[in-house]
Amino acid sequence: MSSPTLTDKVSKMIRQDILNGDLKPGQKLVVAELKEKYAVGASPIREALVQLSWKKYVRLEPQKGCWVSSVTHSELSDLFESLKIAASHLLKKAIQQGDENWELEVLSAFHKLSRIQHTEEAFDNSEWEERHQRFHTALLEGSDAHTMYGFFLELDNQVKRYRYLALNSDSFDTKTFINVDEHESLMKLVLAKNEDQALQVLEKHLDNTQRKIESILPEEEE
Repeated sequence: MSSPTLTDKVSKMIRQDILNGDLKPGQKLVVAELKEKYAVGASPIREALVQLSWKKYVRLEPQKGCWVSSVTHSELSDLFESLKIAASHLLKKAIQQGDENWELEVLSAFHKLSRIQHTEEAFDNSEWEERHQRFHTALLEGSDAHTMYGFFLELDNQVKRYRYLALNSDSFDTKTFINVDEHESLMKLVLAKNEDQALQVLEKHLDNTQRKIESILPEEEE
């Protein structure tokens, strides 16, 4: 067995290349080519691919090979339907249970999100994605529903592939995709303990995100 640290490192590199679009949806992953690309042996490559298959970033077929997972309208719809259920449940509980430390984490996460430069020249899509994800997880961490929170994180890490696809798309427009005002409205409603309106804004935000991602996905063959 190779070092778990090396396997984890290789897994992160492959994952990031999938997110950045260097390894494209549906692309076959050949161990010999990956060995050369990442300058490591076959064993950590194979172990990393198994790890990524657990997270659904790649698809493994015994005796056939390994591919970067495809992106589809149907999967995106399924993911967002589940994401909305989990996020709404967690946000409701967070508003009811969250303490002062949680509120400070939400404020801090929003401040960092709002500091991202939105001009086309200065925009860093990786930095935006990480701060954006951190804001949404901070909102939900006030809940004590740990199992549901773990489920949410699994879903969100799958949706991350789609968000990166939109961020890296030639048709991506920061003015339409990035909406700090919407996030600020959500933050204020959450901190004001306005549960009903906060849940409405969250659902609208997730619906808007889904539509924007759908607009850049290729049409599926019937």
